[in-house]
This record gives sequence, C-alpha cells and structure tokens, in this order.
Amino acid sequence: MKLNLSALDRLPAQARRPAYIPSQHACGIVHLGVGAFHRAHQAVYTDAAMNAGERNWRIMGVSLRSPSVRDQLNPQDGLYTVTTKSEARPEVRVIGAIADVLVAPEDPAAIIGALASTATRIVTLTVTEKGYHQSAGGGLDMNAPAIAADLAHSGPTTIFGFLAAGLHRRRQASAGGLTLLSCDNMADNGKSLARSLNDFLEQYDPSLADWARRTCRFPSSMVDRIVPATTDADRRMLSETFGLEDSGAVFTEPFSQWIIEDDFVGSRPGWEQHGAELVSDVAPYETAKLRMLNGAHSALAYLGLAKGLSLVSEAIADPQVGPLARRLMREEAATSFSPAPGQNLSHYADELDARFANPALPHRLVQIAMDGSQKIPQRWLSTLSVHQEAGRDSPALLQALAGWILYVRGTSWEVDDPMRDQLARAWQSAGHAGIASALFGSNGLFSEHWIASEATLEHLAKHIRTEMT
Repeated sequence: MKLNLSALDRLPAQARRPAYIPSQHACGIVHLGVGAFHRAHQAVYTDAAMNAGERNWRIMGVSLRSPSVRDQLNPQDGLYTVTTKSEARPEVRVIGAIADVLVAPEDPAAIIGALASTATRIVTLTVTEKGYHQSAGGGLDMNAPAIAADLAHSGPTTIFGFLAAGLHRRRQASAGGLTLLSCDNMADNGKSLARSLNDFLEQYDPSLADWARRTCRFPSSMVDRIVPATTDADRRMLSETFGLEDSGAVFTEPFSQWIIEDDFVGSRPGWEQHGAELVSDVAPYETAKLRMLNGAHSALAYLGLAKGLSLVSEAIADPQVGPLARRLMREEAATSFSPAPGQNLSHYADELDARFANPALPHRLVQIAMDGSQKIPQRWLSTLSVHQEAGRDSPALLQALAGWILYVRGTSWEVDDPMRDQLARAWQSAGHAGIASALFGSNGLFSEHWIASEATLEHLAKHIRTEMT
C-alpha cells in the first residue's frame, strides 16, 4: 500500500498515525535542510505537539539543493514513516507534520514567500557545518563564492541569502521578526547563526541588520538522535512487515534528545511536553554531545575503517577500537568540562555505549567520517586543548587523531572532505614525518583551534609511523 492521506484509514493497527487531520493545519515553521535527520527529530516533536491538540504548526520544508526529498514526500501528501529499531520489534509511526517541500534552485520565490508569511513564526535549520560558510575565525566567509553571489543579489542560494530576502519582506509588511533556531552540530549554534547572519546583513542592508537584531531571536539547541541512511533492506522490511510502500521512510534509534535555549520571539509548539528540554544554558549538554558522543563516533569511524569495519556496532565491539572509544568518552571527554547541575555524565556514557552497540541500527562508519576537517575542532581539538593546558595526557584522543590523519591521506579510498585538496598538499609536502606538525603545529592548518606541544607532535608522529609500517 502506497503511503498517502487516502491510505491512512487502511494502515495496519500497529502503525501509529496522526491524531489530527494534516490538511486542516497551517504552516507555522519553515525548515531549511529537510533531510533524514530533521524528519526523524524536530518534525517528530512537532507532530507530537499537534497530536496533543496544538494547531497550525505544520512545517514547510526547504531543500537547498536536491529535489530528492520533495520527490519522495510530495506525492505522499507530505506523509512518511519513522521506524525506531531495536532488538525488539520495530515501531512505526506516520508523521504528518511536513506540509510541503520546496526546492531552492527551482522556486526561490516560494521559499522567500514562506519565510515572509505572517503565519510563519519559527525557522529551524539542519544544513550541516558547510551550509554556514564559516571563515577560519568563526565568522561568515565573505569570500565564499555563494556568499558573494548572494550579496550581489544574484541569488539567493545560501541560507543567508534566503533569510535576508525573507526578513526584508517581513519588515516591509510589518510582519515582525522570527525565531531562528539552529539544530546543527556546532558549538553555540544559535550565536554562530546570529553572528553570521548579522555579518551578511551588514553588507546586504545595514538597516535590515539593525531590524533583525531588534526583532529576531537565535536560541541555541542541542540535538541527538542517530539516523543512518535508509537502505533497500529497510524499505523491504517496512513493506513485508507493515505492508507499506514509503519512499520517504527514515529509520532511527529509540533514543532522542533535544535541548533548547528558552529564547523565542513569540509562540512555539509545546515541544517540552513531548521530551524536549527548555533550559537557560545549552552549553553543558552541547559540550557533552560534541565531545562524548560525536567525539567517540569519529574515533570509531576512522579507527574502524582502518581495520576494514563498516558499522558503528562492529567498531564498538572490536577488542581494540571499542575500549579506546570508551576511554575517550569517560576519561578524556567527560573530564574536559563542568556539567550542568543534575547532568550525569557517567549515565550518559552508559547510554552512548548501549546506543553504539545496537545491532538493529546499521550506522555506517563512512557516513560519520565525511567532512572530518569541519568536525574535529569541536569533537576532539577542544578537549585536547583543555587537557594540554592542565598538563593531562589524552592517549585515546591522540590515537584517534592519528587515525584521522592517516584517513585523509586517501591512499585506499576517496576522501570526502571540503579541505581534501589542502590536506593532500600537506601530506605531499610534509610526508609522514612532518604531517602532524603541518596540521597541528604552530603554523599548522588547524593552529587556530589547537597547537600541539612538541611532545604531543612526537606522540602523533609515533602513531603514524606505527600504522604505516
């Protein structure tokens, strides 16, 4: 049975369906970057709020590049399934929160119109680090070609170009500001979005920059749910077990976490009634996630791939890689910051260990390994800097870092990283004896994030020599 609105009444009883009529709800949220993670996370919380009786919070999804999600969801009336996978029977839930998906290159005017709509109160974002076009110093990279094009009003193509055009129209119509809620894995993601948008608007229209500072809010948030890429086997399971044909199906773990800074312009869904946490300071939760979960994930990826492993569950079970990842989480990452009151990092590490080992969730290591140059500053280098300053060793992190250095050499696989060419040139010029210094020495490519001590550079070089012999 093909999933769509007309099929809802014929779904098997074990498939949960919306408790509301989707077509009777207006869109109150625009989401930029409507990929699998958003569909398994923020959209699920919003769907739960409407199931509980809240109205007019459906989501207008925006794909900034590919039409694939539009082509999956729009023929299904925006419906799709989220299947939680564990060793027990999978649970299937039909989500009705997404009303439509717009594709930026095809209809930019419709996206600007959605942002400018008086019904829109919140814009959420999951565009990954690359979509923020950050410079090495953390602000907006004004020299990025896409940013320069949007500033020249030849776009929009970037999130900043679209937000600027939408805010401009809102100001013209006296529609008020927006809550702009980043859900990307970046430190201080709300502040980062605010800073970069302000940088853009100061060049685009200084008066609009002033208006946005006064009328918009940029809460930070921390999101956590493992959402592997959907496979053909997943789709077959959905069809054989539940009788559903769903082109937009996503598969995930039972665990889900959303920590949100309570700083909104106006109304919002009651996400906190459905598992989200509204807090005054997201930072300790964000740091735990970045350094413990994401840090261990990256270690499992690079060290696991080097051993010919494919999945997170395989890597955590490996007798060498698994203990190293656990040490990284518990002894190095968890001791590098002060938790919030009541935040139990030992319990969190236990949860992470169980999640990594979930055999029903085939999370591919190569997916985690992508874009490492954009991830390791927050996941590893911040922790290394804290411990180095305190005179403490970080053997697990250094072994993982050596694994990444060897990975980006790319001798047996194609490196998927925005700094691939720079990293390749560093390897060519420095060789195995000097690559650690070329990357993490005083003049290294990552010196703005962390400068390794001489003893640490030698330690890294030793790991590299050992693995290459």
